[in-house]
Amino acid sequence: MTSFTEHEQNIFVSFYLQMPESNKRLVLVAVICVTTLLLLLMYCKTMGSFSLASQQMVIKPKRSTFPRQLPPSPSCECMNHSVLLKDVLPKEQREAIMQRRTKEFQQHKARTSSVLSKLLYALPNSPLQYPIQGYTVRPLTPTLIPVLGLHTEKRDSYKVFLNVSKGILTTVTPDTQVTVKGAGTRGLSIESSSLVLLNELLAKVSYTSSTYHINSGDLAFFRFESHEAVFPIVIKQPQVPVLYDMGTDIRSQVTITTKTFLRYPQLKVLLASIRKFYPDITVIIADDSFEPEHISGENIQQYIMPPAQGWFAGRNLAVSQVITKYLLWVDDDFFFTENTKIEEFVKVMEAVPELDMVGGSVEGDTGSRFYFSFLYEEGDEEEGGCLTRKYGLKFHPLPDFPKCFLDQGVVNFFLARTDAVRRVGFDIRLQRVAHSEFFMDGLGSLMVATCKDVKVGHQRKTKENTNPRYTKFRKSKSIGGFKSRLHYFKNHLKCVHYA
Repeated sequence: MTSFTEHEQNIFVSFYLQMPESNKRLVLVAVICVTTLLLLLMYCKTMGSFSLASQQMVIKPKRSTFPRQLPPSPSCECMNHSVLLKDVLPKEQREAIMQRRTKEFQQHKARTSSVLSKLLYALPNSPLQYPIQGYTVRPLTPTLIPVLGLHTEKRDSYKVFLNVSKGILTTVTPDTQVTVKGAGTRGLSIESSSLVLLNELLAKVSYTSSTYHINSGDLAFFRFESHEAVFPIVIKQPQVPVLYDMGTDIRSQVTITTKTFLRYPQLKVLLASIRKFYPDITVIIADDSFEPEHISGENIQQYIMPPAQGWFAGRNLAVSQVITKYLLWVDDDFFFTENTKIEEFVKVMEAVPELDMVGGSVEGDTGSRFYFSFLYEEGDEEEGGCLTRKYGLKFHPLPDFPKCFLDQGVVNFFLARTDAVRRVGFDIRLQRVAHSEFFMDGLGSLMVATCKDVKVGHQRKTKENTNPRYTKFRKSKSIGGFKSRLHYFKNHLKCVHYA
């Protein structure tokens, strides 16, 4: 601001004192107005500088140093009394088995991992607009990238970059005011002096995957000046639906399946109880007895297997013959009661389509041990994971079904989606005693629940219905060490604890 000398100030005061009173008031008002305007100008100038600095900070943040992916899983700790699976391996074969397991696990990761599992994060106050979820393309098919845009303050020129790694980027022929480089390649740049024209061209950018893969992904890097955004691209071949006609009755909805071995007296009791409540429902029997006995009856299918093929082999055979949406699994020494209401299971499964299986409870000598869950830590790549099976461990109730709750494993009485059971399958190497192993293989794949009010009876063992040959055969083979070696390699586990 301009300052006055002392001589100039004296002249102004002398002149002011000689003025008429009316003119003095006008001068005073003028001085006050000018002073106010000067103060306002000084304030605006100060705030303008602050605002500009703030805008520059928003528009040009420093690049984040956040990691691009999550750190690897640490080694897990085995609980007390766990079976250390590596110790069960034969010493002379241990090193070779460990090497084969490592190789197989790396192949498993290659099949199941995806670039879409990488950690993505959003930087603050970005001027870039882009899809963050739901952008799915068919393999080798050009697909517009939705909502791409730039929102920023006026500049002389605007330039954005878009890069991918598993496909190419294209757009339409640009206006003369827009420059496009890299069309048809993995890296595309668009530059224009008009923000409107640049955004019009961004809205017409398409992505095409370079190779055919039914379920893969890519990451797109979108950049403007110092701003960078990353968004996922899901590359997926659409699946043809496989639907089941539910029909109008329980027979068209559910097939009962069971496996028998040297227990025909118990099997006949089971079949009689089924016919009491469900006269027409189809029953499939997988039979690997040494001397098969023909089981007759309407809607009964008996499949004779080579002798002593085992528990899970029989399950696979029975399930393979089911043509209904659901199958009900029962052991051959169960029996139906007034509480064995298959319709209640179906009602739950139809109301909660995400469910793959719902189990009931077994009356008799099994007590309350009819459901269980797992505690599983993936562990590191070298040693493998730690798994604990705990009976009675459940999660929250199912909405609208207070007597049902989510868990991860059920007893040998369950209703399941036929396609879900086939997807997991039963390991035929487990011949004698096996059940929770199926749920271990299905952990993270099967959505499981239990409804305690749907029950089935369990026949008591007597001398009359117990086959000594069955008992001897069932207990004649040691399977503990075999199971441990199987879990070590197949499930990539370090230890197993049965709580």
